[in-house]
Amino acid sequence: MDRQEITGFLIDLDGVLYTGDTPLPGAREAMVFLKEQGYPYRCVSNSTRKCRATIAARLRKLGFDIPERAIFTPPLAAVRYMQETGKHRAYLLTIGDVDRDFAGACTDDGSTAVDYVIIGDAGDKVNYASMNHAFRCLMEGADLIALEKDRYWMAPEGLSLSAGPFVAALESATGKTATVVGKPAKAFFDLALHDMGLAAERVVMIGDDIITDIGGAQAAGMRGVLVRTGKFRRDALETSEIRPAAVINSIGDIGTIL
Repeated sequence: MDRQEITGFLIDLDGVLYTGDTPLPGAREAMVFLKEQGYPYRCVSNSTRKCRATIAARLRKLGFDIPERAIFTPPLAAVRYMQETGKHRAYLLTIGDVDRDFAGACTDDGSTAVDYVIIGDAGDKVNYASMNHAFRCLMEGADLIALEKDRYWMAPEGLSLSAGPFVAALESATGKTATVVGKPAKAFFDLALHDMGLAAERVVMIGDDIITDIGGAQAAGMRGVLVRTGKFRRDALETSEIRPAAVINSIGDIGTIL
C-alpha cells in the first residue's frame, strides 16, 4: 500500500469501533488520531436497526466524537433511490427506530399495493406473517430493496443472522432480484466519497467483513484494510479470493498503514 496516496478513510462501525456496548481497545484513540492528523473520514455502516441520529448518540455515549453528518447508513441510500424513481409507497420490514430516517420519504398504509418492499435486519420482527406479507407485496408488483445483504453480524451474544438470508428467501420465492443499497453497493460508497470530495483511489475502507467491506470497497475503486475484530474469521479470509491491501489486528493499529 502506498501510504503517500491515502487522503481519507471510510470506516465500518459495528465490529470495528465497538462490539455491542463496548468500544474496542484503541478505537477511540484511533479516531482522535485521524482527526489530529487531518484525515477526513466517514463511517459507513450497514446498521439498519437504528436511525442515524440514534447511532450518533450511541457513539457519543461510548466516548466517540463522531458527528451525525459523518455517518452513512443504508436508509439514506434507500431514500435517495426512492427520490430518484419518484415512488414512495413501501412496506418497511425493519426493527428499532430506523423508520425515522424514512419519515416523509415513504408511506405504508398496511396494504400490499406498494412500490417497494424494503428489508433490513429486522430481528424478531421477521416471522411467517411479516415475510408472507412482503411476499404478497412483491407478487403484486412491488420491487425489492435490500438495505443490506450481510449474512451475519457479531451481536453481544454471538454471531447472528443478518438480513441477507431473508432477502435471499424472498428472491427465491418471487424470482425477483433485490436492489442492494447498503454495502457492498458502489452507489452507497459513492455517497460517502462524494460527501468528502475525495477520489475512490485515494481512500481506504476499514472493515471486518471480507466480502461486504473489503470486496465492496475494491469494486468501488478503493483499497480495503481488514481488521481482526468483530465478525472477522480467519477461515473466511483464507478461503476468499478477495485479498485485502492489509490485515491489521484492530483499528487501533491504523498508524501502521500510514
